[in-house]
Amino acid sequence: MKELLKTLCAVDGASGRETRVRETVLSLIGDGHDVKVDPLGSLIVSVKGKKPAKHKVMLCAHMDEVGVIATFITGAGLIKFTTVGGIQPAALLGKTVRFENGVVGAVGVKPVHLCAGDERLALPEVKDMYIDIGAEDKADAEKRVRPGDVAVFTSDWTEMGDKILSKAIDDRAGCAVMVDMIRKGVEYDTTFVFNTMEEVGLRGSKASAFTVDPEYAIVLEGTTAADVIGVPEAERVCALGKGAVVNFMDRSTLYDKTLYDKAFAVANENGIALQPKTMVAGGNDAGSIHVSRGGVKTITLNVPTRYIHSPSSVCDGNDLNALRALAEKLAEAFASGDA
Repeated sequence: MKELLKTLCAVDGASGRETRVRETVLSLIGDGHDVKVDPLGSLIVSVKGKKPAKHKVMLCAHMDEVGVIATFITGAGLIKFTTVGGIQPAALLGKTVRFENGVVGAVGVKPVHLCAGDERLALPEVKDMYIDIGAEDKADAEKRVRPGDVAVFTSDWTEMGDKILSKAIDDRAGCAVMVDMIRKGVEYDTTFVFNTMEEVGLRGSKASAFTVDPEYAIVLEGTTAADVIGVPEAERVCALGKGAVVNFMDRSTLYDKTLYDKAFAVANENGIALQPKTMVAGGNDAGSIHVSRGGVKTITLNVPTRYIHSPSSVCDGNDLNALRALAEKLAEAFASGDA
């Protein structure tokens, strides 16, 4: 699983620019499957199982990662930008980003030495920042970057014991789980969907869920782990090393209680570590999927991830393995009618 995640995290693919991620997924899963790419770029893979499914089950994860988009180039050749997806300004300061054509730049802001009074302590807003690609002037910058070009964080894959540090763990972790399931084969006929544009408003999943028309959906995600210094116990959401995470409610979905309980039952039966997401926060593709067509019974399973939406996200390989194991067992339970 780690090697799959490493391969997928290394690929750049901000929202609306997921082509390279999709191509990588296709190369990893190989031939022999019914594969479709919908008009919004989502990849729909139908996999034949050993048995026909009693109920149609869809597993999905999103291919996109957060990024920035160039909006204006100054006379000095500095690039103004805005975010693609939710990024805290603090996560941008001093970081490097890479555009689709390989151009790398540093995110800069007015030097602290030129700030006075409260300005020295205030956190700059995104509108005050720029990307420096080393251009001599506007004409030079325009040879390399144009308004509308998108960039993502650069990051080196680092293993810290069981922990993994990388960009894009949200949600290449979910993609890695699905790739592994497809490659190893499934018990029941199953549809896997690699969605686009989750980070900018659940756009890809709205279309793909309508197309697939499943009875059950399992959304695989990365979710915030706030088990760090300065966060009260009741606000830590989930913790690394304690297994996969299941939602009971977030800002886009109130989840089916029967499926929520089933997740814990299946985890207990199979010795899989599982923890609840203990805050109502965030949202994911389940928000559009569960209300698609006549409604879809939906559950979200996550790998807990610290410093999400930054170049230095951290997850635990053991939690990733727990997510993989639970996704398979729940998919089998839903497909067979044991839900």
